[in-house]
Amino acid sequence: MAKLWQKENQSTDAKIEKFTIGNDPIYDLILARYDVIGSLAHIKMLASDSVNLLSQSDQATLEKELKTILRDIEAENFTIDEGMEDVHSQVEYLLIQKLGDIGKKIHSGRSRNDQVLVDLKLFMRAKIEEIANAVSALFDTLIKKSDAHKNDLIPGYTHLQIAMPSSFGLWFGAYAECLVEDAELLEAAFRLANKNPLGSGAGYGSSFPLNRELTTQLLGFEVPHVNVVNAQMSRGKTEFYVLTAIAQLATTLSRLAMDVCLYNSQNFGFIELPTALTTGSSIMPHKKNPDVAELLRGKANKLKGAPNDLQLLMSNLPSGYHREMQLTKELLMPAIDEILDCLHTSQFMIQELKVKKDILSDPKYDLLYSVEEVNKLVLSGIPFREAYQMVGKQIENGEFKGRSKALNHSHLGSIGNLGLAEIGQQKHLTWAKFGFEKVNEALKNLLA
Repeated sequence: MAKLWQKENQSTDAKIEKFTIGNDPIYDLILARYDVIGSLAHIKMLASDSVNLLSQSDQATLEKELKTILRDIEAENFTIDEGMEDVHSQVEYLLIQKLGDIGKKIHSGRSRNDQVLVDLKLFMRAKIEEIANAVSALFDTLIKKSDAHKNDLIPGYTHLQIAMPSSFGLWFGAYAECLVEDAELLEAAFRLANKNPLGSGAGYGSSFPLNRELTTQLLGFEVPHVNVVNAQMSRGKTEFYVLTAIAQLATTLSRLAMDVCLYNSQNFGFIELPTALTTGSSIMPHKKNPDVAELLRGKANKLKGAPNDLQLLMSNLPSGYHREMQLTKELLMPAIDEILDCLHTSQFMIQELKVKKDILSDPKYDLLYSVEEVNKLVLSGIPFREAYQMVGKQIENGEFKGRSKALNHSHLGSIGNLGLAEIGQQKHLTWAKFGFEKVNEALKNLLA
């Protein structure tokens, strides 16, 4: 099958063709919807009064056929033919087969370089919204659990040694706020994904009077990449931002999963995972293994390496387009699927785990209250260092009994004042910065 770039009486060796195309058609199927959306905006721009490279009649004909292709894609009736190089070639081939010369006009003023760029930007933008929604759902579950268990105490640890009293309210709430901070990186990735590269062509613009501001508006982008060379240089950079945000979310999930593994073990015994979330042993009938948490930890740890893999792929590349850039899809798309799976599974796990009560009534946790005893002495007028030495001596002599286990933590973010409303407000402000509504409204209008 002839390629878009192929001259007459020229062909590529079959082995080389297979090597250069690689897995691209598999990943390009994922981009098919976005390729059509980008093309719809492109032809509207070509037919606009200021550009006038396409008649209104031709634009209407192309738009109708593109929307037919889009319906096929959404019905999962779209395929990339054997030997077809990529999704861009497939869509153009279908248009030419159906519309003849009119189909050949769609590529005026663009290159597959800016075409794949806009496809990837639209894809990443949509997937960031999916990830943000999954983070939001996990956040809501953590906040609900935090409030429900604000009075259920657990040991707090430093160096994996008991340190001071904590609570399930603090534990759940900590991860909720951590996710909000992680979302700040996700929002930064969205800002870069929300820049329009269309019109940069092969990386050096076009002699056609393209209206890049119009395609920016039609596709709901915030702004265009102004410099056409920089637009091409955003390939790999945008993916790196997205993978970095994913890696940070993965870091949070791996810590949460590790806590669950520890707290579920008999030596800690703070939580219980329901049978549906555990597996057994082939020889030990008592075992209820936290496989879900362990696999979450492993999958999340694997995702932490994704930005490094991307950086290595893109290292030492000068400006302009280079063919290995197609391999960014093989790093980006599986990572997005993996983090979404991890987020959904984490939410289910947190929702279903059971909290155990009265954990600190065990005498082995009495030393947790040593700081409370020091603080009481300070409140009675004894200097802190003196009070510290007094309680330390009691502990050393085996005389410390943790006389009172009453806690009076009232400052923001402490056991007695979790600050859940404040954390919720932080989340609201962060999510408001994304601007998903504006993007979705623009695409709705384009597809109307």
